[in-house]
Amino acid sequence: MEFDCLQSNKVPQKLIENSALDIDIVNPKSNSKEISNTKSESVKGENFKGKLKLKLKKGIKGSATGLNQSSDSGDVVDAVPRSITDLPPALISEILNCLDPKDLGIVSCVSSILRSLASEHHAWKGFYYERWGLPEPLGVGDEKSWKEIFVEREFRSKTFMGRYSMDVLYGHTEAVRTVFLLASAKLIFTSGYDTVVRMWNMEDGLSIASCKPLGCTIRAVAADTRLLVAGGTGGFIHCWRAVEELPHLFDLKGSQNKNTEVRLWGHDGPVTSLALDLTRIYSGSWDTTVRVWDRLTTKCIVVLRHSDWVWGLVPHDTTVVTTSGSDLYVWDTNSGTLVSIVPNAHVGNTYALARSHSGDFVFTGGEDGSIHMYEIVRDSYITEALHVATWDPHSGPVNSLAFEFPWLVSASSDGKLALIDVRKLLRTSKRVLRKRASKANHSGKVNVEPPQRMLHGYKNNLYSVDIGADRIVCGGEEGVVRIWNFTEALEIERRVCASRGVRLENRMRRRKLQTELSSKGGRSDQCSVAAKKNSVPCIWPRGGKTKA
Repeated sequence: MEFDCLQSNKVPQKLIENSALDIDIVNPKSNSKEISNTKSESVKGENFKGKLKLKLKKGIKGSATGLNQSSDSGDVVDAVPRSITDLPPALISEILNCLDPKDLGIVSCVSSILRSLASEHHAWKGFYYERWGLPEPLGVGDEKSWKEIFVEREFRSKTFMGRYSMDVLYGHTEAVRTVFLLASAKLIFTSGYDTVVRMWNMEDGLSIASCKPLGCTIRAVAADTRLLVAGGTGGFIHCWRAVEELPHLFDLKGSQNKNTEVRLWGHDGPVTSLALDLTRIYSGSWDTTVRVWDRLTTKCIVVLRHSDWVWGLVPHDTTVVTTSGSDLYVWDTNSGTLVSIVPNAHVGNTYALARSHSGDFVFTGGEDGSIHMYEIVRDSYITEALHVATWDPHSGPVNSLAFEFPWLVSASSDGKLALIDVRKLLRTSKRVLRKRASKANHSGKVNVEPPQRMLHGYKNNLYSVDIGADRIVCGGEEGVVRIWNFTEALEIERRVCASRGVRLENRMRRRKLQTELSSKGGRSDQCSVAAKKNSVPCIWPRGGKTKA
């Protein structure tokens, strides 16, 4: 991986006219042994053979870069090819910072020096965070580089095209309206028309606990490792704080400490969507408002008013994307101002909403059965939501969306789940000034591949879906919770990759052995030896020709 060096002996006129350098040109075809210059002595040219002789003036000897500064004004610097590894490590790091994960992995295979620099580069941490957020804590003694963590997580994302096993969780007596997967704690939360929030173990599918009836249909649930919130048709938000002593975090029954539960009032209609970040609680309602609550004081600090029922919301950093009626809104949560709107995003209501972890891309599903993808483009003056792509995988309304890079999962009233790989449409590197989606024409539909996989064969009206930890969780009208577990595909893929590596290693070993034998001229000898060892005595009949 070297820089190309010009072989021509012609020097640009601008370089000759540069007052800072004295340049003498030696023509390799010339028979003269001396080249005169008004500022330099005559020097024999038989040893230069077409090279450039650069003479530094005394006044710029200390400021010239790329040349040997310790040399005198008469030193000669040869124009030889230089490798990128000769650059300072800090400069190489800045160059590697402009690459995406695929190119950075290719660079690490060039040389041992670049392998060391590229494998330990801090960009791998940024790549991982942009796609999946912070990783789960590693085990004791399990120290991995960010490149290893990224490659392993990228490998796991391919398992959703493999085999799966299905677990069916029974416990709800009526339809399940909402499911939430907390992968970091290996917990699943579900609720619905039976007014009860249930907590399940993600690994074995067993019910851990359930709360007392809340008195209304629960349409939304959200959780992290510190707080669990649920909202429904009663207009309130019921909160459970985490208990450190409990292995499953939350005391839903409220038998140990009554101070772990609190109820927030403020909405005048059913709560349809909930979300959490580190400092705030977000709630959307059919009273046409989105309320932002402070987690510490449990007080409402911002109210965002819409023109129709609010169906979904997804916050990120200082913005929150909401759907109201058929429209898509982008709000600034600090000032409470509307920064962008997409009118009539769907024909009918826009029920479902999802967002990439980087916050740059938004996915919507609507009553018309279609799924749209938008890119949030920001500059110093304006924020826009530009259309990128459209899918039509369902014959009924899309009720729920969930996203985990690179998979978008949709649940529909037609009883099907669609898995869409949006890897080709996303450009997660922040070091690229313009994203790939921005280069396309955002007007009209963009031709994209159909969904990579459809999961179907169940009853109609799937209401909610979530994805994470190699699993897809879904609930619907039949009153059960289904878990598609793809960890078996992960193990199979690992075994296939291991066997493929063994076969490749054996093949390379055989090729090396054949090369060595052919280079030594021992192939014919080897064949003759093998023929002698495997020789079979032939007995010919005595009587002339044999009959056919």
